[in-house]
Amino acid sequence: MFSSLRIHNYRLYASGQIISLVGVWMQRVAQDWLVLELTDGSPVALGFAASLQFLPVLLLSMWGGVLADRLDKRRLLLWLESALGLCALALGLLDVSGVVALWHVYVLCFLLGCFSAVETPVRQSFVVEMVGRESLTNAVALNSMMFNLARIIGPAIAGLAVVAIGTGWVFIANAVSFVGVVLGVWLMRTSELQRSAPVPRSRGQLLSGLRYVRSRPDLMTVMLLVFFISTFGFNFYLTLAILARNVFGGDADAYGLLSTLIAVGTLAGATLAARRKKPRMSVFIGSGVVFGVLEVVSGLMPTMLLTGLMMIPVGVAMMTFNTIANATVQLAVEPEMRGRVMGIYMLVFLGGNPVGGPLMGWLGEVNGRAPVIVGGVVSVVVTATAWVILVRRGDIGRPRLRRGRAEAAEGVDVAA
Repeated sequence: MFSSLRIHNYRLYASGQIISLVGVWMQRVAQDWLVLELTDGSPVALGFAASLQFLPVLLLSMWGGVLADRLDKRRLLLWLESALGLCALALGLLDVSGVVALWHVYVLCFLLGCFSAVETPVRQSFVVEMVGRESLTNAVALNSMMFNLARIIGPAIAGLAVVAIGTGWVFIANAVSFVGVVLGVWLMRTSELQRSAPVPRSRGQLLSGLRYVRSRPDLMTVMLLVFFISTFGFNFYLTLAILARNVFGGDADAYGLLSTLIAVGTLAGATLAARRKKPRMSVFIGSGVVFGVLEVVSGLMPTMLLTGLMMIPVGVAMMTFNTIANATVQLAVEPEMRGRVMGIYMLVFLGGNPVGGPLMGWLGEVNGRAPVIVGGVVSVVVTATAWVILVRRGDIGRPRLRRGRAEAAEGVDVAA
């Protein structure tokens, strides 16, 4: 389960990343709560802040993938992680000084989104250079475990910290946490990295990445499902805040509790995924259907306690879906295309939020439970439709179908 941690560079990366991720989740809770405080609990304002943070994904994530294929990923990460930490520091100083306004939050949400849109495909495609193809699936699962362990610790700390010391100091703590990941990347043994040859700069590299994905039915299936489910189903950064405050009348600690409970489920899902050696399309599709059904049920629960308990199985299904999608995409592509394909993957994973965030915020104004229920229904419909199409094509259940040259050489099962 923890085989990737035997690799020196990955241990450094993981040590710094877990510290940074705790800070990121603390900021996420504090930022949502600050917006609600500045707007007297407006779900629309919260949705707009989310859309500003995710909007740059539409513009920059694919270019981030192009840069990942062209340049030294390690050096890029050093600069990008430092920039993310400075954004958190700026918001924290504005808040603790008492001059923070809603437009400050909006501007910094946008800047955070710009840096994150470039950083994410670079970081995702850098994993294989640290651990190699043999350990990639395990490393992806361990990354998910770290992400969701931080998702348990961060919101729990933030819920208490916001009440005790205010949101500003939470932002400053996040800024400090970025020192961990920057040091981890800086101290790596560069001679042990399994770097792919940089792709020479040329015209049309972005379009060639799009054509490559379009020519691969397996990648297209994953990308389309990830787009719809992440846009309408994975809106918990928005829906949990609305449920906690507007439906159940709770405080920041109630929001932190709901966020922690769903993270317990996603951590369990990532732990199970770390034992899985080969991503399978049947499990991928099945987890999408199960996720949608459980999300609908959670939105119908009459109390916050029951809603929170339902978040645990919801998190298991969500992380199973996410981990299989990520591993399938990375293993199915040639090394020289990995950065661009991961840029497209992050575009479809996060790029729908500028639309989904305000739409779900509007639904939350009408009925606080509606965003959760609607998101679950959409997830079930699109995944069940894909299931029917794949069954009719005879693609579900085959051990291997259309494969790229890279995974064909190693027998990786990415049936689609």
